[in-house]
Amino acid sequence: MKRFKNKRILITGGSSGIGLAGAKRLTEEGADVIITGKTESHLKNAARILGEKATVFYNNAEDEKSSEKLAELIKETGDIDGLWLNSAIALGGELTEVSTETMKEIFQINVFTPILQMALLAPYIRDGGSVLVTSSSSVYEGQPGVSLYSASKAAMLSAARCWASELAPRNIRVNTLVPGPFETNLRAKLPADLRKQFEEELAKTVLLRRIGRPDEAASVAAFLLSDDAGYITGSSYSVDGGLLLM
Repeated sequence: MKRFKNKRILITGGSSGIGLAGAKRLTEEGADVIITGKTESHLKNAARILGEKATVFYNNAEDEKSSEKLAELIKETGDIDGLWLNSAIALGGELTEVSTETMKEIFQINVFTPILQMALLAPYIRDGGSVLVTSSSSVYEGQPGVSLYSASKAAMLSAARCWASELAPRNIRVNTLVPGPFETNLRAKLPADLRKQFEEELAKTVLLRRIGRPDEAASVAAFLLSDDAGYITGSSYSVDGGLLLM
């Protein structure tokens, strides 16, 4: 299938994990992709994997000017047919350890930056295009130690539903991907022992009894970004191996 022939798709956080798997899937289906990231080794690896169909752009979501820089790139290079707001970090810790600095970091990357990106990039999304926002199953799980991350992802899920209403007159669809536990770099900032324990415990609660592969989320993302999902907007798609049914 070449569902994305002659289409340009921008993926934030597309240099590793689910974002990179999605970029690979889209290029295989004909898309030209623009991916962002902040880790040089990841960006170089993504460029090698994706080849000439990809534009790789350094963009640090912690930088308050990152959204303006990204919008300027799209303004200079041309409109896009799809936008996937995927960049995020996961920080964990006990409630009593929450600090202002941690709150600022996680909400800057997971909420402030993608919302501003959406505001600045919306004019460059072609009518009839699509937007995908990555949320998380943690919004519904109520697990201890991840309250800030869960709150940030709940904010994005809620925002996406509002964007679906606002952009409907332009026939731009907005949907949310809700991944469960996946093999990604998302939890890279967690201490190694906490990350290992967290993922092992999550696997036990999944109906399929395993952590998901990035390509399994990428296939759903590709569907939602494609014209095959032309009558789907304002929806949330869980890709969690049955986690939320447990």
